[in-house]
Amino acid sequence: MRERLGALHGVCADRIVVAASASEFIGRMTAAVHQRAPAASVFTPSPGYGDYARAARQWRLRPLGAAGDATLVWATEPASPTGKTARIPSVRPDAVLVVDEAYAPLRLEGTAPPVPQHAWRLLSPNKALGMTGVRAAYAVAPVDADELAQALVALAPSWPLGADGVALLTAWSAAETPAWLAASRERLSAWKSQQLALCASLGWACEPSVTPFFVARWPGVEAPAALLPSLRAQGVKLRDTADMGLPGAVRLSVQPPDAQAALRAAWQAVMA
Repeated sequence: MRERLGALHGVCADRIVVAASASEFIGRMTAAVHQRAPAASVFTPSPGYGDYARAARQWRLRPLGAAGDATLVWATEPASPTGKTARIPSVRPDAVLVVDEAYAPLRLEGTAPPVPQHAWRLLSPNKALGMTGVRAAYAVAPVDADELAQALVALAPSWPLGADGVALLTAWSAAETPAWLAASRERLSAWKSQQLALCASLGWACEPSVTPFFVARWPGVEAPAALLPSLRAQGVKLRDTADMGLPGAVRLSVQPPDAQAALRAAWQAVMA
């Protein structure tokens, strides 16, 4: 598997670190940094995925507000939950920079900023393949990161991937997958335009994004989170972004027309 993924990225197999999931890798990388430097510090994007901070608390890494001062720096491109293009921060020479590219294959517009050569790249293809229930991920180590890569391998479970994860990563590295992804992005772009128009007709304020998800706010609704159980009862589940550092908003994934119709009906029923 490492040879297949290395060939996909044009690197040797030794630079591929397989993980049970992106979250498992986040915890393992944090543990490895703590082993190297027990007094290490961390920078996490805000708003952002909560597992960066959770792993840092578990391993007692000191949170810092400036990436340039931290031992371990997490970046997400494109950003989550906003789906916007994110600036990859500058770091000090001895820092570990990890760019989480979970949604990079699903970028619908614009050009991604270049990933620095000294950065680790974290990829979890289950999002792009539409199979988020299958937990499998991997990281591409930068050149001259052999010592840290070996430490990560030593910290791994004895068998991090199940057969489903192996199947997913095998499909990810297949020759026909890029064409399938391109067709998927084209379909998602059309659905996104329709969904943004729907949200506007409902009076929602939607923020721009480059991904098949975006953040929305409900003007005039004092407690957005309080409406989520009522929407769920109507069969529609939206992601409250409060625990990602963005209170008062929800994240919507782009859905096909029948699901958009269900969203409209559920919202109208709740508002009534």
